[in-house]
Amino acid sequence: MNDTPLKVGIIGAGRMGITHHAIINSHPAVEVVAVADPSSVMNSMLEKYVKVRTYKDHGAMLERETLDAVLVCTPPALNHDILRSVHARHLHAFVEKPFALQSAHGAELAALFDAAGLVNQVGYVNRFNDAFARAKQLVDAGLLGDVLRFRSEMYSRTIIREQDETGWRASHAQGGGAIFEMASHSIDLINYLFGRPDRVAGTWLSNVFSKNVEDIVSSTMLYKDGRAGQLYVNWSDESYRKPTNKLEVFGKRGRLLVDQHGIKVHLTEPSPAHGFKAGWNQLNITDVFQPVPFYVRGMEFTSQLYHFVDCIRQRDTVAQRCSFADGTDTLRVIEQIFADFEANQKGVR
Repeated sequence: MNDTPLKVGIIGAGRMGITHHAIINSHPAVEVVAVADPSSVMNSMLEKYVKVRTYKDHGAMLERETLDAVLVCTPPALNHDILRSVHARHLHAFVEKPFALQSAHGAELAALFDAAGLVNQVGYVNRFNDAFARAKQLVDAGLLGDVLRFRSEMYSRTIIREQDETGWRASHAQGGGAIFEMASHSIDLINYLFGRPDRVAGTWLSNVFSKNVEDIVSSTMLYKDGRAGQLYVNWSDESYRKPTNKLEVFGKRGRLLVDQHGIKVHLTEPSPAHGFKAGWNQLNITDVFQPVPFYVRGMEFTSQLYHFVDCIRQRDTVAQRCSFADGTDTLRVIEQIFADFEANQKGVR
């Protein structure tokens, strides 16, 4: 393994850019050397307190800096052009979700980065949450028998007052709305555990406080083998203090409930191989978590970026857990959801 630190640049110094900067900068094999952001105030603070070189334009950073990898934390409508520039410089890339706004762009970028042998990762952080990862292991091991139904949910108080029409979050064309911003996490969990659905049906999108984008998403995921599941996302639910993902899985042998904090399993018969009795069993996050050396917002945020570094430094032994191809599958489902809603609207007029 090469002991030379990876030189990393960050594009976008908003909330997620600063979060990812703090996390990846804690890795002993990484050196953050430059940040690109249009804000002169942010750049001045970074230069003064973090001692990195800053640029107002990502193109200038990519041209002038010698880098190994970049973290892209910009509004998703900008990512396609940025990532083409990153690929042209032959740099590994971690990108905040949803990584692109069109599946065609996602597939193009996945093919480009894979053909060049470049590590590419999308920030679907729930794949790195230990409770969801253990739930996938249990489902894959057949604990519940054949899976029949599931429900993937997400709730938050993100939008709890009337919204104006300004800013990129107020437009689908810029990546705003509950589908791109939040439901993408729940869709990715569905793909992660069950594979991409064959068809989407019964979609309805509702406005609560937003004018041009949806605040509530409900849809049904259908599979050719008979499995089916519901997607329900509401980012205007004031009863939730923090964003919360929930997943329910029903199989022939039992039922599983999981969120970021733990797992509950109800079995019709005991499963000694997994240490579960018949009836209810509970695993808390403290029973399943893998410790991380640096904590910001959640252990999964550190796990995903340390995984990105491992994929670069140990490419022959570490498999990517959330690639651009995975992110593209989520975009394909999002496009099915929009198309189904449009068809349903026409049907009820």
